[in-house]
Amino acid sequence: MNEIGKLLQNKVHECRLTALFILVQKYKKADEKEQNNIANFYIKNIDRVNNWDIVDSSASNILGVNLLHKNKAILYRFARSENLWHRRIAIISTLAFIYENKYTDTLKISKLLLKDKHDLIHKAVGWSLREVGKRSLNEEEKFLNKYAIIMPRTMLRYAIEKFPEKKRKEYLERRLS
Repeated sequence: MNEIGKLLQNKVHECRLTALFILVQKYKKADEKEQNNIANFYIKNIDRVNNWDIVDSSASNILGVNLLHKNKAILYRFARSENLWHRRIAIISTLAFIYENKYTDTLKISKLLLKDKHDLIHKAVGWSLREVGKRSLNEEEKFLNKYAIIMPRTMLRYAIEKFPEKKRKEYLERRLS
């Protein structure tokens, strides 16, 4: 873990990315106690998880999996953070929940991020909503029916990317009206 910590502190992006790749693999092979240690290490070093690819390759695989059956308050704190990467970690972590057919936190955090100004958050929320729809189109559409009109265009486009053309146009027109 000391060596991973050194890599995470490196200014070179690829070193931090490598550190997280290693950490994800360690997490997958670890017992529950060590997984908790790795998740705590991740949180302690959260400010070094500071690029979209670093977040996307680690957040759900470490923090998301670790929080599956635990209190998720930290994700809501991250979702309200001024830090772009913390907000992205919040929503991307919920992919682990989605893969277990648990959508509540994804939808709640998506709602918190609806008015976010950053394109990287729009893309992450849209992606997460699309993943919900792959498993429960009904859940995704309930969310879209309520919020599509106020969603940033990029967020909506990502969320409806796999919809049939006619349904995509309906959601886009609803947003524009």
